Amino acid sequence: MRKDNLTWVSEFVLMGLSSDRQIQARLFVLFGVAYLLTLLGNGLIVLVIGLDRQLHLPMYFFLCNLAVLDICYISSWAPQMLAHFLLEKKTISFTQCATQLLFSLALARTEFLLLAAMAYDRYVAVCDPLHYVVVMGPRRCAALALVSWLVGLAKSAVETAVTMRLPTCGHHVLNRVSCETLALVRLACVDITLNQAVIMASSVVVLLLPCFLVSLSYTHIVVAILRIHSTSGRLKAFGTCASHLTVVSMSYGMALVTYMQPSSTASAEKDKVVVLFFAVVTPMLNPLIYSLRNKEMKAALSRVLMRGLSQHFNM
Repeated sequence: MRKDNLTWVSEFVLMGLSSDRQIQARLFVLFGVAYLLTLLGNGLIVLVIGLDRQLHLPMYFFLCNLAVLDICYISSWAPQMLAHFLLEKKTISFTQCATQLLFSLALARTEFLLLAAMAYDRYVAVCDPLHYVVVMGPRRCAALALVSWLVGLAKSAVETAVTMRLPTCGHHVLNRVSCETLALVRLACVDITLNQAVIMASSVVVLLLPCFLVSLSYTHIVVAILRIHSTSGRLKAFGTCASHLTVVSMSYGMALVTYMQPSSTASAEKDKVVVLFFAVVTPMLNPLIYSLRNKEMKAALSRVLMRGLSQHFNM
């Protein structure tokens, strides 16, 4: 295609989930409640970990990072989706789309890396408990978290830059509820080999490699647990990893289904549902998984509530 025929649009139209006004009203209530539950659940985890000194441990440091990340991630696109459920004109400007893509990608990429760091923490706790405090010191925990955030941001910046530079030759309708890489690349009217290479490299660095490290960590964890002779000891060791393993299975499983499948027009509707499920359900369920299956979290929540009530009545 000739260079002088290439054009970039100033805004995109987001098709969303339905054009029926009644269905959109119901979706607004459904996703509005899910968004509020996500903010409440993850906010409560951050609050409890911050207020209870007994939770100032490596595992809960990473969990606090994950909770903050989930709040930021869903807030990077959910308010705009909720607003579009109530508006006739469902558009987003080029700049807003690029900004949304940058932050949503950065936060999603960071989560995969953070889950790998949490798997390493569980590996040390189960396989080398005597040196756990030394190995997982404050500096190493901070370094692992910082690297996760920085690598996620760097990969997002590159992916956003190569995606938003693509001309669409007037095509501006996205079959999505928010700006996403795969949907934007499908609009391109030029060769997308570079974009495919970047998406593949990003998938390897922030998805496949962390997934491999998590699998390797849990292989060693399972071997270590099987060497424990007492049943109660095995259950206790497995219990320290059960919540994290559940979250990892959901996050990596959804991401692999989304990004590793062949790109085609026929899969667009399936992509939309899978991506939305991953984006909404995972951040909402993470607090429930970590709190309901964690005795220390439940005990800490009780202590914080009792402390707050006692201070209130003593005023």
